[in-house]
Amino acid sequence: MALSQTTDLGSRCELLRSLHRPGDPVVLPNAWDVASARAVVAAGFPVVATTSEAVATTIGYEDEELAPADEMLAAAARIARSVEVPVTVDAQTGYGMEPAELVSALRTVGAAGCNLEDSDHEGGTLRDPDGHAEWLTDVREAASEDGYPLVINARVDVFFAPYLAGAGPGTQDELVPEALRRAHLYREAGVDCVYPICLWEPDALRRFMSEVRGPVNVAPLPEGPSVPELAALGLARLSWGPLLHWDVMAHFKDKLATLRQ
Repeated sequence: MALSQTTDLGSRCELLRSLHRPGDPVVLPNAWDVASARAVVAAGFPVVATTSEAVATTIGYEDEELAPADEMLAAAARIARSVEVPVTVDAQTGYGMEPAELVSALRTVGAAGCNLEDSDHEGGTLRDPDGHAEWLTDVREAASEDGYPLVINARVDVFFAPYLAGAGPGTQDELVPEALRRAHLYREAGVDCVYPICLWEPDALRRFMSEVRGPVNVAPLPEGPSVPELAALGLARLSWGPLLHWDVMAHFKDKLATLRQ
């Protein structure tokens, strides 16, 4: 990578990091291809975030790292070189790569940031938090050694795990202590932001926000608080994951049904 490109990527990383402001969150309507990424930028959003589920679906695979890493990264690269704003890539669990290998791959595709989750898709459970924190530490150190200020958003899947197991979440408040334990470990590992995906119950969310240290990302789920309410709670980042892709596909299917008539 040429020096000018490296400097530009570094500035995109720092811009993305600076946009994580508690109470004034960076809003990320997640994209899945070049066309959707360009639409996000044209609408005035300062960052493009990818969504692994929608990207995988678009290239013919299921989510949960069932798509080949090289194809997922190639899709991310196409998006990153098509827009003039920072791109943060949903890198799932890192595709089984060693930290230095993952960092190199993210730098090559032009990622200003990444999501890294603590699910164990093969086992259908969560990763050991201490072991995952060590892995995140290694990712941060590999990026730092490379002079690459990668913005790391660590997903905390405690509230998502019941869905993986095919059950509803029950009361989310009882899951908050474990989510906080993981969030603290990951922040100590050097991540920039933590993402308790599927956390939406207001009391549980307020409890999590009152005790966590550092920027927090959530998804504005239909059953949860509104975007202004989330901002008032001090959220620093809001992302929609695959929700917009689902909406687009639902509209497309409705149009197809109309055409059939």
